[in-house]
Amino acid sequence: MSRNAESTAFRSALEVVRGVEPRVADAIAAELADQRESLKLIASENYASPATLLAMGNWFSDKYAEGTVGRRFYAGCQNVDTVEALAAEHARELFGASHAYVQPHSGIDANLVAFWAILADRVESPALRKAQARQVNDLTEADWFALRRELGNQRMLGMSLDAGGHLTHGFRPNISGKMFDQRSYGTDPATGLIDYDRVDEAAREFKPLILVAGYSAYPRKVNFRIMREIADSVGATFMVDMAHFAGLVAGKVFTGDFDPVPHAHIVTTTTHKSLRGPRGGMVLCGPELADQVDRGCPMVLGGPLPHVMAAKAVALAEARRPDFADYAQRIVDNAQALADGLLRRGATLVTGGTDNHLVLIDVSGYGLTGRQAEQALLDSGIVTNRNSVPQDPNGAWYTSGIRIGTPALTTRGLGAAEMDATAELIHTVLSQTTPGTGPDGAPSKAKYVLDPAVAESVGKQAADLLTPFPLYPSVDLA
Repeated sequence: MSRNAESTAFRSALEVVRGVEPRVADAIAAELADQRESLKLIASENYASPATLLAMGNWFSDKYAEGTVGRRFYAGCQNVDTVEALAAEHARELFGASHAYVQPHSGIDANLVAFWAILADRVESPALRKAQARQVNDLTEADWFALRRELGNQRMLGMSLDAGGHLTHGFRPNISGKMFDQRSYGTDPATGLIDYDRVDEAAREFKPLILVAGYSAYPRKVNFRIMREIADSVGATFMVDMAHFAGLVAGKVFTGDFDPVPHAHIVTTTTHKSLRGPRGGMVLCGPELADQVDRGCPMVLGGPLPHVMAAKAVALAEARRPDFADYAQRIVDNAQALADGLLRRGATLVTGGTDNHLVLIDVSGYGLTGRQAEQALLDSGIVTNRNSVPQDPNGAWYTSGIRIGTPALTTRGLGAAEMDATAELIHTVLSQTTPGTGPDGAPSKAKYVLDPAVAESVGKQAADLLTPFPLYPSVDLA
């Protein structure tokens, strides 16, 4: 698509929206302006292409399409079948998977589909067999009671939240922590790295039905071959949530033991983050779980979102292009350059560096909580998010860490020199910020003090850093 065509498309769309609710059109335009002016370092965010964005705004939004390709509960879904089949085809080819399910609306939806598919496949229950055979009317109240007890009493072993795991891997307030008899594995207190011997010990003691690997704040690779061996040794189904690093798998930066697809029984992911697609989820698996996964709707999901599946097809097609592999490698190169720049300036990093797209700063070395650091950086035009560190004394709300990632800035074209400059800006803000006090004069975990002149200066430097790397240069809304 030409630059003029993209500008025309987005201008026209906003003009139509403005004719109905101008405040929405203004908010959309303001969001583009804000993103253009901020150093976006949130590890789970990226910038989807204009083609991907435009694929979401169309008549597919008007369709219900429960079921799967060729087996819908609604008529008139032939065009939905086309885009869903294309998205699944691109996913299979991109990741080397035998089956792809592209309907999940989000990462947690993808994980729920995987959990229930595993339960349906593994749990031996006469009541469950009746339900799967669509003999629901034959189930007695005793059957239902037994079914609830059996499906809700299985064991899952996943990475703990403070060690870098995700809340959907068994965090108690999340549905995953309520569905399963759950236990977590952490990291070595001295190194912050996964200790596979300890994971093995925990698995042999706990004997989970599901062993989950994957992370949202672990800055290193995971050896999925070893994790699969651990799962096999206790008869567990091995599930990997690669939502954060799917782009590194797609771009063949993670291969061999570090590519989860050949080793896991089932893999889940989001389609945004490092994969640079629309917000959504996806499940990859082998033929033994394919039928159960395809029951995601209505088992867990409501009606699929055909307009988002269309955008997934576009983004996955983009990821199959040769230049995506270069992009994925630059994500890691930039993360390592950013980590090196922070280390040279005295910052403390969890695990001492990174192998992937993210860096986790322990801001307690600056005398701050994660919440204080997050807000001080935001005041200075640097968008990050606070995050727990291993054995975090401040808990999951205030935290002691800041998680930063490079997928978005890499999309804009920034490189190693800009990462070093970014490290300097981050260090300047954190070193110039001090904890504040509450109304009673006691130390506060939320309030902080930062000279507005420092925030203004850093914000200007951040904007200057971004000037040579315009965001969506083909889109002019003026």
